[in-house]
Amino acid sequence: MANQNQDIPEMNLDRKYSKKIPNAESPEKIKKNVEKTKKELEKLKSFIVKKYPFTQSLSVLPPQAIKKFIEEEEMPKETEKHMQLYMIVPEEKLKEIPKMTQEIVKQIEKLNSNKEHKIWLQIKTPIDIWDMCLDSKFDLAGAIAMSFPLYDKGFLGALRMAEIHKSLVLQKFEKYVVSYVIAGSFVGGKATPTSDLDVYVIINDTDVKRMPRVELKERLRSIIYQYVGEATALAGVKNELHIQTYLLTDFWDAVKDANPVIFTFIRDGIPIYDRGTFMPWKALLKMGKLRPSPESIDMFMKTAEKTKEMVNRRLLEAMMDIYYSVLNPSQALIMLYGLPPPTHKETITMMEDIFVKKEKMIKKSDMEILVKAVKLFKEYEHDTKFKISGKKIDEMVKETDAYLKTLKELRKQIEKGAQEKVIEQIYHDVFGLLKAGMGKKAQAVLISEFEEDFVKKGKFTAQHLRILKDLVKARTDFKKGKLNFHKVEEARKNTSILINDLIEYNQRCELAGKGK
Repeated sequence: MANQNQDIPEMNLDRKYSKKIPNAESPEKIKKNVEKTKKELEKLKSFIVKKYPFTQSLSVLPPQAIKKFIEEEEMPKETEKHMQLYMIVPEEKLKEIPKMTQEIVKQIEKLNSNKEHKIWLQIKTPIDIWDMCLDSKFDLAGAIAMSFPLYDKGFLGALRMAEIHKSLVLQKFEKYVVSYVIAGSFVGGKATPTSDLDVYVIINDTDVKRMPRVELKERLRSIIYQYVGEATALAGVKNELHIQTYLLTDFWDAVKDANPVIFTFIRDGIPIYDRGTFMPWKALLKMGKLRPSPESIDMFMKTAEKTKEMVNRRLLEAMMDIYYSVLNPSQALIMLYGLPPPTHKETITMMEDIFVKKEKMIKKSDMEILVKAVKLFKEYEHDTKFKISGKKIDEMVKETDAYLKTLKELRKQIEKGAQEKVIEQIYHDVFGLLKAGMGKKAQAVLISEFEEDFVKKGKFTAQHLRILKDLVKARTDFKKGKLNFHKVEEARKNTSILINDLIEYNQRCELAGKGK
């Protein structure tokens, strides 16, 4: 997440987009006006953010929207020529707004040396903006979304992204779109620079004649989705826009059936465009006029009756998942140790015999979850009415985490032991062959004589000598804990070349009746 106290980068708007929004003033002109009071704005922004760190956004409203704000918001007429500073704070700070306004205005008067561009301050909460939308003042909400950002914690950027996407969609096929609604956590005031934004687009399919409704929905949905990337780029944000597309007829059926998801959407959603469809539903729901039919009540009652059965089944599935999550890796480690794969009935006994009693790598108490999981599985196999509680599952999940950590450490110990056996075995094989041909001598002497009598005389190559010395070094490094699995494997493969050639040489010597 970017540092929220840094300056917000310039809005990623181009001439292409300014043409798509009717009556939109060019970003260049807005920027030019802002530049005239840049120093004052920067100082003011720093003051506000430092004194009121809960500030969600700070921006300058587009000049062409000021007149509309004066009319709709009943602002003083003389503020039409002022630069409009728009500040958004959390709803819980609503009572502090009058005091904040006085303090910020004093700061504005102190900093504002440019009398030509006076600043007018408005402090609002997200709910104030949602109320504008619920009053069908979509142009005001759109102006706020497209205001020039001075500081933003994510709210303004997400709103700007939705506004741009809506405008692109409406320009393409406005006659089909009846409602464009934002919902989810963003409406609840939890926006961040990376949070997702949920959007619902309702399409009128009541007069479609030339194509099936499903085809219409897929075509429009595809186009609507294509605009997501463009809107995100133009808005200059990192938020993701999640689009849900509904046909009006399907949406109405969901309303009649009292679909809980749709009712929640109607209750909490905020339209930023509506042609008299979504708002009446919202009002009817608030009045208690949207009620489920008897059939839908029966359906949901039956669903509720099945919930307990479904939950019990999922708890059993969770128990089975835990069973296999501790059984399978246990069997794998027994195989890694060098034994054939055990059955699930043999696993506990073998784990205890090998790793607890023989190798003493783990404690018996470390295996409690394995014992418990196998026992419950046996009960489940023999009892058709077997049940398990959610509390028991939670306990087993915690125990499983601890057991898997134990198995990870056990694996390291097994692999280390196996690697040690490999290194020691190939070391003894090689030097056993050297002693068979050269006599029982110390390691250093054998290596020296091998070089003088065999390599320099052309009986073996320099590669054989290198392999021999690498083997000795690998054995020394392993004892110091410096060798890993891959190095051991490399030593084993290379040493096999030397071993084969030594065996062949010794056989030739025997056949020839020579001592060497």
